[in-house]
Amino acid sequence: MTEKNFKAILYEKDNDTGIVMVTINRPEIKNALTLRVLLELRWAADAVGKDDTAKALIITGAGAKGGDPEKEAFSSGGYFNPAELESMDEETKSEIDLTDIAQKELCLKLWQLYKPVIVAMNGLAIGGGFTIPLSCADLIFASEHAWARLPFVNLGIVPELASSYLLPRLLGFQKAKEIMFFGEKMTARQMFELGVVNKVLPHEELIPYARGMALRLIPPKGAWKAVRMTKEALHKPLIESITRALDLENEALNKAFASKDFAEAISARIEKREPVFKGD
Repeated sequence: MTEKNFKAILYEKDNDTGIVMVTINRPEIKNALTLRVLLELRWAADAVGKDDTAKALIITGAGAKGGDPEKEAFSSGGYFNPAELESMDEETKSEIDLTDIAQKELCLKLWQLYKPVIVAMNGLAIGGGFTIPLSCADLIFASEHAWARLPFVNLGIVPELASSYLLPRLLGFQKAKEIMFFGEKMTARQMFELGVVNKVLPHEELIPYARGMALRLIPPKGAWKAVRMTKEALHKPLIESITRALDLENEALNKAFASKDFAEAISARIEKREPVFKGD
């Protein structure tokens, strides 16, 4: 894996520290999770895992045009464009499983990456833009302008990236169901109070702070081997449950995407109206 493979993300390694910065680089669509972005995130996790000189991974989103921090996005979630798939060469296309809607392969790749993973949530985080940090990051630091929402049920589908397993265990079942069922906006401060993010920071301090915390987990400041073994001890016992949750999510998502309610949700969005669901 070389840096020239990346087109939808920026993959930058600081050779002095071993910190890898991955930036979702599609600001024109609010850093949406296209098929290419999701694939390249998987490539990035694989590259970090195989590179002995890579010590920690920080994931963030590209800044907004014009530099307005209030308009930044970490990621606006899933975005499927058939033209993007058609534009890929056959080798790249062969790495994409369109039935893996829950992103099982990406989630497990990051879940079993025992090097520190930090998300610097620089702006809005919708759908997968929220569940990727939830499921795959060891630490989440948020800009004061960040906010999140899980709109899955409102679209007639179900959450993914093992969030159906992890969020109830983080927040309790009642709160997790409330967030998933209603899809209401959560501010950075609310996420902190819920325990979803570790710290809320002034926007300009977010990346420096994330880098500073990464440095505390790697040599010479951090006992990196102990950090990795601790993460492994925390994650390994849950792999079977995480895998099962992803399989159940994929089963449900493949059914939901074929449902009339999902079609109605999409039509309502296009027509800028409230959906009228029938439970089909």
